[in-house]
Amino acid sequence: MSDAEFADKLTAFCADRFGEGELSGLNRLSGGASMESWAFDYGGREMVLRRLPEEMAERGGDADPLTAISLETQAELIELARGRGVTAPEVLAVIEERNDFCKGFVMVRAVGETLPHKILGNPDFASAEARLTEQCARELAAIHAIDPADLPGEIKQVTPEMLLAEQEQSYREVEAAIPIYDYAFHWLESEIPTPAEPKLLHADYRMGNLMIDADGISAVLDWELAHLGDPMEDLSYICTPSWRFGHYEKTAGGFDSAENLIAAYEKASGSSVERSRFDWWLLYNTLWWGIACLRMGHSYRDGTAHTLERTIIGRRASEVEIDLLLQFEAMRKAENRALDWAEPPLLPDSGEVGYAEIVNALIEWNKEKVMPGTEGHALFEARVANNALGIMQRQAAWGQKRQDAASERLAAIGTTHINLCAALRAGERDLDDDDLWNHLRLTALDRLSIDQPKYGGFRVAKERWLES
Repeated sequence: MSDAEFADKLTAFCADRFGEGELSGLNRLSGGASMESWAFDYGGREMVLRRLPEEMAERGGDADPLTAISLETQAELIELARGRGVTAPEVLAVIEERNDFCKGFVMVRAVGETLPHKILGNPDFASAEARLTEQCARELAAIHAIDPADLPGEIKQVTPEMLLAEQEQSYREVEAAIPIYDYAFHWLESEIPTPAEPKLLHADYRMGNLMIDADGISAVLDWELAHLGDPMEDLSYICTPSWRFGHYEKTAGGFDSAENLIAAYEKASGSSVERSRFDWWLLYNTLWWGIACLRMGHSYRDGTAHTLERTIIGRRASEVEIDLLLQFEAMRKAENRALDWAEPPLLPDSGEVGYAEIVNALIEWNKEKVMPGTEGHALFEARVANNALGIMQRQAAWGQKRQDAASERLAAIGTTHINLCAALRAGERDLDDDDLWNHLRLTALDRLSIDQPKYGGFRVAKERWLES
């Protein structure tokens, strides 16, 4: 569907629901890997359309099948939460399937900013950031306090066992082989917590899904994964390393410590937090994001979401390797041995022009010739393209040598990559084995230095693991 046709159909829908008016300022908002948000004005009112991308709507979306809820249920749940004191946007209209231009719903457009890199550490949001710990805890407590009996019937109750089994099934279907992921499945299965009283969970509660204005949270967004479960799943989710957005040491969303968030939640909810349960869910959520990255990368292959962004998200699975290793590091009985690891030069200064240099020229061309002339979502896509080119450049320069080094390390500890994954999943090998531990750390550093060298966990890992 062309942009003009989409605008015409949206105008017709708004006229039918809200009366005659003029539609203006239709603009797709940046980000959103599985759902699209379109800002627009109609009849003098600021609105936003939340919809499935066309190609995903045709295939039914790609959210977690175990917990995914329909757009109609999302709209109903948002209105229920809003009526129970949660800071949620007002839903104005649901677009039913009989409308042939999209599946989605229209809301009042909340005022503020969602992009974490524009909020965290920004002096303009300093006052809001100082309130986030208390506000995040209060909003979560309000969500968890909603009576399950009042929820739409589509909201499912799920157990840790069900969630873990679903994630492992996704991992096996993608046919990935990441040793620390296999060990994480073993550990999570071995340490699974006792059942908790099921509460309504937002299940995607993090920076990026919270609209922030000068006073703090102005809207809780993106409810498509909501389900009934253990409240610690929600509380720990905002502490997932990938949701700290460059502020890695601030374990609660990049704005505070997990300890302070837990204390604020205990005060707001009137319930106590069992730290071992919180830690189990933190590790689960860390792994969940890694599996989500693999699954989104796979959606490019199967055509569910054939976009460049999905391939880049797929490579973010290596971030989670570092995150898991840093979490398991605290559980090891043995002390770390300093690693001898360094980044070699990226570009040669003599000889024939290499592949990495050709890619470097493409990066410079995109940055200097293409990006200055783009804006909005097109600029976002141009930045994604540069990220993709950077991965290709680093792989061309370093990939083969690092793969050869990994093969030598595996031979020295008497295994292969695939056999190591199987042994870790079965609990037949242990992270207290220094040679194995060092191999996993070196491999994670190698992979992440290619895929996402600006990731905060990469810096932290180097500070902890490398020789000074």
